[in-house]
This record gives sequence, C-alpha cells and structure tokens, in this order.
Amino acid sequence: MSKTDEVCAVEEELDEEPRSIILSMIGQLRKDMDLSRITFPTFVLEPRSFTERVTDFMSHPDFLFSANKADDPVKRFIGVVKYYMSGWHIHPKGVKKPYNPVLGEFFRSKYAFSDDTNAYFVAEQVSHHPPITAMFYNSPNHHITIEGDLRPKSRFFGNSVGMILEGYAKIHFDNWKETYEVTYPNMYARGILFGKMVLELGETASVTCKESDLMFEVEFKTKGLIWGTYNQIAGKIRRISTREVLHEITGNWQTTMYIADKVRKTEPVVLFDSRKEQVVPQLVACAGEQEPNESRNLWKHVTKAIKDNDLDAATTYKSAIEEEQRQGVKKREAEKTRFTPRFFQLEIDGNYHPKMLIKDIPHDPQMAGEEVSKWIFSRPDGQMQDFDKPETDPVVLAVMGSSPPRS
Repeated sequence: MSKTDEVCAVEEELDEEPRSIILSMIGQLRKDMDLSRITFPTFVLEPRSFTERVTDFMSHPDFLFSANKADDPVKRFIGVVKYYMSGWHIHPKGVKKPYNPVLGEFFRSKYAFSDDTNAYFVAEQVSHHPPITAMFYNSPNHHITIEGDLRPKSRFFGNSVGMILEGYAKIHFDNWKETYEVTYPNMYARGILFGKMVLELGETASVTCKESDLMFEVEFKTKGLIWGTYNQIAGKIRRISTREVLHEITGNWQTTMYIADKVRKTEPVVLFDSRKEQVVPQLVACAGEQEPNESRNLWKHVTKAIKDNDLDAATTYKSAIEEEQRQGVKKREAEKTRFTPRFFQLEIDGNYHPKMLIKDIPHDPQMAGEEVSKWIFSRPDGQMQDFDKPETDPVVLAVMGSSPPRS
C-alpha cells in the first residue's frame, strides 16, 4: 500500500447523473435536518443491510480471546481497545451506506475458529422510527458475550451528511466479571455537493471498564480544509480514579496504529496493522434455510440488481420492501397491536437486551453453545438452521458468481 493510501480517506467521484440526483434530493433538505425518513437513491447503497454491517466489529475476535487470557487487567484492557479499534478499517469501496433494515428484520451467523471453538451472532431491527438495531454475540468456550443496540441518526450539514452513532455496547468477560462499555465516533460523508466524496470518522469515543478502573478516550480527527491528514486518531488509556495516563495510542485507524507506554516511557510500537491481519469469516445459512425477513434473503433481489449495476431494478425491489413495511404499520395501527421483537426486549434502563439473559448462559461451554445456538438458529417450525446445505437459490448464486451444485 502506498503512502497516499495510508493517509487518504475512502474517496469516490460521482458521475454527473448520480450527482444531479443527489443535488435534486438535497434541494428539499434543510441544514441539521434529520434524514431518518429520507429515502436514498440506490447508487449510494452498500449491498448489505446494517444488521449485517454490525458484524464488522466481530472481524478480529482473536484480540478479545488473547485479552481474556491475560492475568494483568491492564493487558486485558489494551486487548479490548485493540479489538475495538480494529473494526473501523472494514468498509465498502467508495462512500456507501448499508440498507436501512425494516422492522423485524434480522441477521444471524456463526463463526468457526482455528482453535475448534465457535461463536454465534444475531442482530435484529427492533425499531424503525427511530431506527434501532440490537445485537448479541457469544463465544461459549471463551466466556465472552457482547450485547448492545445501535441508534444511528443521520444529519444534513450542507456539503456533508453525518451519521451520529448513539446507543450502547457492552463486552462481558465472564471469567473476570468485567464489563467493557463502548461508545462510538460519528461518521461523515463529505463532498456530496462539490469535490470528491470522502468518508471520515470524527469526534470522540471511549472504552470503559469500571471493574479495572480503566478507560480509553480517543479522538477521531477529521481533516481540516487546508492542514491535516485523513484518518488520524489520538487516544489515552487512563486510570478512572486518578486520571493517570498509562498508554497513548496514535496513528491511522484505516491502516496502522501505535501504542506507547507512558509509565515506562517507551517508544511507540505497532498496536494494529490492518494489512497484516486476517478477517475471520462468518458462516451464514443458505437462502433456503433462511426466513423471509432474514437480511440476505430479504434484500437478495436488491443486492443482485446493485451488483448488476441495474439501478432501476434495485429501486423497484427496494421500493417493494419499503411499501410492505408501510402496509405492516397500517395493519398494526388498524388492529391496535404493537410490534414485538423476536430476540430482544426493552428494559427499564431504556436499552434493548437479549431475551436470553446473559446471567443465565451456562458456564459449561458445551451447554452454553447448545442453548445459545438453539435460541438463535431455531426456525418457527422447530427445526434448526442447517449450515451444511449448499446454496441453490439462483438469485444468491448470481450474486456469488457461482453455479448450482450438481445433484
């Protein structure tokens, strides 16, 4: 990767027709306007749902596993920070946004690791207005659970669109009785009216563990009009009680980040280099094993049309999904009923938590794996999703660029 690649943000230059569509759409907007009810044109869409995009943060679980094995709480904390910072470099080509999930849509997957252990994931759209995506991840053998809900709010700022990521996320280390609470930076798409479109992260974020008296505060720096470079971060790991700085973390969130021990006054060393790390793939059941409102199955026709660069077809399929959602709202209003999430529930703290209570997950890895798998992968007919079945859906195969398996 060149020096230019290392300092530049993700860029995209639009043709005249897409830019004119954006300009006509933006002509109806006001500065600081909430964009949650705005329908975006299909050419700005990343061909996957936000429920799936959440899994980007599960791409380097080995950092968590290594942290969980450390006896020193500071080393565990550094491992969690490394894991958290490693999730930002994964993004689509260009400046794209994922599909807005429809109410009740969900995405589920599992992971198989090199140490012969597994992890399980589910995300569900529990609210549409405002949009809220709840998620759950569990690794039974490592006794690690992640839960949270993400509440993205989009704002129009003139020549840029910002996504403010509110909500919460907690990483639980059951063996250590520790909880790491996470907040997120904001995301900005710059240059939507003039210039190249650029994706940036901005503002501050944090990781906090009260049990170990540690916190990490990081600033995601945006490039100035004249000075500065893209994708720079500056963060400090401190004691909560004394505010003593233990480590400083700097660098580029898209490529390489460094950590320096401020107590021992050592030179910075590499914390994370995205070019040298492998993303752990997730396993998703074939379309025939998925329910109608599972993300990849629900959006498969839109995804294929985008991959085929058939934006008219993509818009038609996308509009049909959105219209079905509107009809669902009208039906519930007529019947005076409310939507009930399948996997999550709203608690008195105002957040969505998994219906499988974390405190009730068995400590025995085999029992935990069986119960978590049954909870996530059971279908309404009582059967479990079969991950061994090959993909035969012609639409999905076309997206994959594969042929149907021979009988």
